[in-house]
Parts: sequence; C-alpha cells; structure tokens
Amino acid sequence: MRALHTRADPAPILIDPWGDRLVSDSTRAAIRQRALAAMTPEAQVVAADSPRSIVDDWLRGSAAYATVITRSRYAEDALHAAVSGGVRQYVLVGAGFDSYALRTPAAARHVEIFEVDHPATQGLKRQRLAECGVTVPDSVHFLAADLADETLDAVLSRSAFRPAEPAFFSWLGVTMYLPREANLATLAAVARCARAGSEIVFTYIDQEAFRSDPGSEGGSLAALQQSVKSVGEPFLSGFDPHALAQELLAVGLELQEDLADADLVQRYDAHGANGLRPASRSRIARARVAGRRGFGRRSA
Repeated sequence: MRALHTRADPAPILIDPWGDRLVSDSTRAAIRQRALAAMTPEAQVVAADSPRSIVDDWLRGSAAYATVITRSRYAEDALHAAVSGGVRQYVLVGAGFDSYALRTPAAARHVEIFEVDHPATQGLKRQRLAECGVTVPDSVHFLAADLADETLDAVLSRSAFRPAEPAFFSWLGVTMYLPREANLATLAAVARCARAGSEIVFTYIDQEAFRSDPGSEGGSLAALQQSVKSVGEPFLSGFDPHALAQELLAVGLELQEDLADADLVQRYDAHGANGLRPASRSRIARARVAGRRGFGRRSA
C-alpha cells in the first residue's frame, strides 16, 4: 500500500517505494486471486489483461489503505522530532516489512534501529532483502522474538539497546490482533526499559467497535474485520479513547496525543488530493515514558 501510494497517488505524503521490491511474486499472486474472486465473471475477463492494476485497485479499495499510509507518516514525523531533540535509538515493535531502515534520511542516519518481530516474519523479510541484493547498514539490529513468550524489555536487554539513553518506539498495526492484557504488558515493558521522556507511537481500534454490531460501524470496518478474520488474524481488542490516558498512566506512560484516522487524513491530505478515506474507529496515540523529563520536544 505504501509503495502504491508513492507510485500512483498524485500528491504522496510518504515516499516509500520498497514494497514494490520486497513483496514477493507469490504474495502478489495471492492478492490478485482474492481480488478476482470478488469480481463478477465479466469483470474478471476485462481485468485479465491488467494484473498489476487488479492488485493496485484491491489495495486502494481496502479500508486500511489510508491508515497504513498516514500512520507511517505520523510515526516518522514524531520520530524525526525526537531525533532533533537528541534521540539516537529507534525501536520498531512488530516491524514487519517496514522499510525505514532502507530509506533513513540523512538527518537520522546516526540513529540505531532495532527491529523486533516474530522469527518467522523477520526471517522472511531478511530472506527477501537478500534476494533483492539489499545490504542493511550495521546500525540496524534484527531482534527475532515471540512477545507471547518473552517480554520486550527482555528482548532489548540481549541487544545493543542502551536503556540509560532516550529512545523512540513505534508499534503500528499490531494491538488490535492481541488480547488486551498483552497490549498493556508491552506498553508497561516500554515504560520499564526506556529512559524517562522516551516516546512511543502506537495504533489501536476504538473499543466501541467491539461492543457494537460491526455492520453498524459502516461497510469499510465490517469488511476489514471480515477480511483479517478470513486469513486467521481476527481483531481481538481495542482501547477506550476516553480512558486511554488513565490506562497508560497506570503502566508508566503519559498520553501526549490521541488522534482518529479522520484527524490524520485532515492533517496530511486536507484538500483530498489523494482521495484518502479514513477508517472508522481506527486511532493512533503518542505517549511518553513518565518521570524526569530531559530531552525531546514538549507536550503537544
């Protein structure tokens, strides 16, 4: 989705072309088959001559399209603000196929990057990097871990991560797939292992979406929930935006900003140049490790 936005949308808010290289042909073929399965036989005949546009149209039509793009832009804006304030460590929790390590701007090339992810996912990513002939800088540390079995602070303790120095964490597109207890445990681990003033940006689903009929939230959210469930990764939990600040404070974090998808679209595509459509109930939050402040930007 990020690569499609970079390549095809008229006014990209994020330049990330790496998906066009790193996503395997077999994955593209699987997406194409899912898209074709949703078409009428007549539409399948018309689409047969344009396999790339089939994939592009399916991706752009997803309820997650705007979310995937705007959350990355927001997280990287917050990261760069933290870097300008002295942060030299960036931890991506559930990094997936994030490509920041491959397109780090000059002003952040001195930052050490720690990618934490499940061994299977990280192994596939590293395999694809090798197949594409990509050499990753020495400042990038791959930490394979199953956070269901090992806490984040334990994972970082066996790496070059420096807990006495400030850090920035991102955790994008993950919390909705985990039980509430696991989410709170990971947030608490950030507060334990990071110096006071360190920040984390994470996405979540408004808990209200789990209390009501998905259909009542609008077709896009219902379709997205059904889509992820069909591949064995159902949404499991969310947070209540009204209670989020208190819940974060209980695990050692101070909420700095909490935005809906619509807020992000308004911020980054205010005039609708890219036609981004916000997803209902999707949100992003930025929080700071509580305690002594001594670096970084002031509260929003």
